[in-house]
This record gives sequence, C-alpha cells and structure tokens, in this order.
Amino acid sequence: MIEVKSLTKFFGDFTAVSNVSFNVDVGEIVGFLGPNGAGKTTTMRMLTCYLPPSDGGATVDGFDIFRDSFEVRKRLGYLAENNPLYDDMIVEDYLNFVGRLRHFPRSQRKARINEMIDVCGLDEVYGKEIFELSNGFKRRVGLAQALFHDPEFLILDEPTAGLDPNQILEIRNLITRISEKKTIILSTHIMSEVQAICSRVLIISGGQIIKDSTPSLLVEEMSSKDVFYARIFGDTPGNIEAKLRAAKVVQDVVPDPKRNAEYFAGEIVIGISQDGTATSSAAKDLFQLIASNGWWASELVPAKATLEEVFRKLTVTEE
Repeated sequence: MIEVKSLTKFFGDFTAVSNVSFNVDVGEIVGFLGPNGAGKTTTMRMLTCYLPPSDGGATVDGFDIFRDSFEVRKRLGYLAENNPLYDDMIVEDYLNFVGRLRHFPRSQRKARINEMIDVCGLDEVYGKEIFELSNGFKRRVGLAQALFHDPEFLILDEPTAGLDPNQILEIRNLITRISEKKTIILSTHIMSEVQAICSRVLIISGGQIIKDSTPSLLVEEMSSKDVFYARIFGDTPGNIEAKLRAAKVVQDVVPDPKRNAEYFAGEIVIGISQDGTATSSAAKDLFQLIASNGWWASELVPAKATLEEVFRKLTVTEE
C-alpha cells in the first residue's frame, strides 16, 4: 500500500503541494489528474524519493520515503514525464546497464533483459541505438527500465505524452497487461485513458486533492438530473421543437446540430424543483407530452457528462 499523509512541498515562497493525503491499495490503478502546474509531478517526485517533502510524508509498503528511501526505491518503478534515456546506447546495452544499477547478478541479467524485450515489445529494436527509435519505442524502453527489477508499485508520469493515437493505444495495452500484478499511479491528460484502465481517480488542483472517486461515480455525480437527450420522430424537427418549447414542463431545448430532417434530436431541460433538481412529475410529464402528440422516441435518456467536462468543471471552479 502507498500511504500519503499531509504531503507538502515549498519552492521558496511558492506552495507546489499543500497537505495532500490519500492511500493507494494493492492492485489499484489510480489516475492522477490535474491541470498543468497543479502539483502532480511534484507529488510523484516526492513519492519516488526524487524530491524531499517540506512537510508531511508518505510510506510505500510500510517504508518511509524520507528515512527508508533505498527500500522505497527497491519497491518502486518510475517512468518520468521526460523519459530520460541515454540516446547513444543500444537498447540491449541500456537494459544491461539498468540491471547493473539494480544489482542483478550477471547470471540473471541476460534472462531479465530478454523478458523485458518480450514484455515491452522491443524485439524489433533491441539492437538499435536509442536515438534511432520512434517516441513510442522510446516510451517502451522507459517502461522496461521501470519494470526491470519487477517492482510491486509503478508510478508513471504522462506515459503516453507526445505519442500518436496508435502509439497511445499500444502503450495503454501494455500498461493494462502489466497492471494485473502491479499497483499503479498514472498521471495523464487523456481522459479516455483514465476511463479505460483506471479503477479510481484523484484530481489535484492548486496543490490540493479536490476529488477522490471512481470514473463512473464522478461522471454520475456531475451529470445533470434535469436534462434528457432525445431523438423524437413523428413530425418535422421544427414542429417538434416548437411544441416542446411551448410546453410548461420544458425549461429549454438545445437542438443537436447533427440532427437531420427525419427527426428531432437534442437536449431537453425539464422542470426543476426549488432545490435545483428535476421533479419526478416533470419527467413523467415529458413522457406524456411525447405520447399525447403521437410522437415516438427512439432515444430518451438522462444526459451524461463526459469525464472531460467533469475535469473542467472541477478544476476551473477550483482555480
């Protein structure tokens, strides 16, 4: 388990991370999200013993990041955002170098190098110099470095930064495969990545944790209860929209620009109670309105927020 308690970091008068606390249980994949400058990388660097905290602390598998930094590093694999590599080294030689730094005996290094080449899909490039590689393959080499000593915990800072969509998918699939036996903290700006592989989300803004939840609960919590997305047939889109706007139960109508002449499509904002939530009778009245006009709906569902919208609402409000 990773336990973080009141972790704080000052750079002069600037507070980069302020009183951050959270736990990551064994087997979790936690997405660590936040706008640029929110404190994500600084927090990760403290957890990996790259930076000392100004106050507070953290433990990894029970070992303190300040007092037991070497024990922590034995148990952690870290891929930094800038993915530092020795460009003039051949991939295989670089991994051999990593094995020596990790105190692997010569008799075990070759087998482990071959294993990393297989796990990280480096068969095509293990004999090439690193500067020759694409960004995608460089990221794979970085992951191989982080995984070489078979750590229980992985901290990955923007592992797909600067990659094209195909490379992003390849790295995402690789992370998903290795996550079966690892506990992972993953920083990213790609929300689809979070929804695809993360079991939990931490959102940091202004150096503080402002949300700790699952992706699905975040979306559910931030989704509007008074908006329906509808696709309605039975009249021209213009007539349907006009009758919807004229109904007492409807507060607003937002047509979908992608609709066509065969049906109405868009968002319908229904009646709202004094506490700001939709009334049950308003939802019932909307169904009755559709039926009474002889229309039929192929789609009528509560509008769901996207994770991108949730992230923006939370972080913009916080800022």
